[in-house]
Amino acid sequence: MAKKAKASGGTKIVPLGDKVVLKRQEAEDTTAGGIVLPDSARDKPQRGEVVAVGDGHTKDDGSKLPLTVKEGDRVIFSSYAGDEIKVGDQEYLLLREGDILATY
Repeated sequence: MAKKAKASGGTKIVPLGDKVVLKRQEAEDTTAGGIVLPDSARDKPQRGEVVAVGDGHTKDDGSKLPLTVKEGDRVIFSSYAGDEIKVGDQEYLLLREGDILATY
């Protein structure tokens, strides 16, 4: 069964199949040396927290294979993975489970 992410305003995001909804980790404001970075110089982090998961991969026989990540997992994902979506004032990343490289 798919887990739903609740966005502000009561809107629910329900990923389908092998899709996962993530909340991207905030970008760093300063470098290790203490230099403050402007918004244009910040890299988008490749880390985030899973907020909703789909109901799983569909096998050839039609049965469902559940996803390995679950709501609340912290993950590392590919640089150009997924699609950014905005619901209300919240931004999320919608991607396939295969674009997730690791959990931590």
